[in-house]
Amino acid sequence: MNRLTAKDFDQRVLDLFDGYVHGRVTKREFLDGAATFAVGGMSAAAMFEALKPDYALAQQVAPDDPAIVTERVSYDSPEGHGEISGLLARPATGAGPFGTVLVVHENRGLNPYIEDVVRRVAKAGFLALGPDGLSPLGGYPGTDEQGREMQSQLDRAKLLQDFFAGFEWVHNHELSNGRAGAVGFCYGGGVCNALAVAYPDMAASVPYYGSQPDVADVPKIEAPLMLHYAGLDDRINAGWPAYEEALRTNGKEFSAHFYPDVNHGFHNDTTPRYDAAAAELSWDRTILFFENHLAQTA
Repeated sequence: MNRLTAKDFDQRVLDLFDGYVHGRVTKREFLDGAATFAVGGMSAAAMFEALKPDYALAQQVAPDDPAIVTERVSYDSPEGHGEISGLLARPATGAGPFGTVLVVHENRGLNPYIEDVVRRVAKAGFLALGPDGLSPLGGYPGTDEQGREMQSQLDRAKLLQDFFAGFEWVHNHELSNGRAGAVGFCYGGGVCNALAVAYPDMAASVPYYGSQPDVADVPKIEAPLMLHYAGLDDRINAGWPAYEEALRTNGKEFSAHFYPDVNHGFHNDTTPRYDAAAAELSWDRTILFFENHLAQTA
């Protein structure tokens, strides 16, 4: 059977699913709303299952890829939830030091898609850390539905501190060249914006469809930003005009890319919302951005 894409669904169904993913509607509310758009023999329940991630569909860099070395690590987060675990990956060749990248997951923990992104970053030549924000609850549980529920139970301020601690840990790693950046998706995109506010020495930040910081905090940003937005993502895009104005007014270095006719989550290659053209273009831009800003030693 051919893989389903966003074009196989009414956009209103995709918007409903986005609401479910981000906790604004319940599963029952999604099913009731989606039933109105059931076509071609696909029921609301079938649409719900089809829109969920299928991690068997996509793995761009295998865990045993000979070009990288991976290991499970843990670090202290004294202002967060304590000990946090994560996936650390680096190039297999070269003794370093390497530019470092924190990879921040969505609102569901360190799932297989984000682990694959960590490996992609390492294969591109960087030291990459993907923390699991669900560590205090035992880690990613195996399904995104459970992961979202678990992440919603965590103290948001402490969870943010867990990622701040991860940024500091990988920035100061013995294999780091002293130049650290971050890339994050959805919730993780918002964390990337928060990192840029909190760390004047951050070398590069790449939020994918992430919530914007308070405009009053924009003067604190020193890191160059590359921001990726989905053209159909009205929820996140609503915050962009004020953010853009604040960045321009304060003379910040940034570029913003809007990918037309794609949905929130377009980079995630395990769901029908994935758009290959937008994902590949945005990722090429991201890696080049990191090469430009993280390659040299601080």
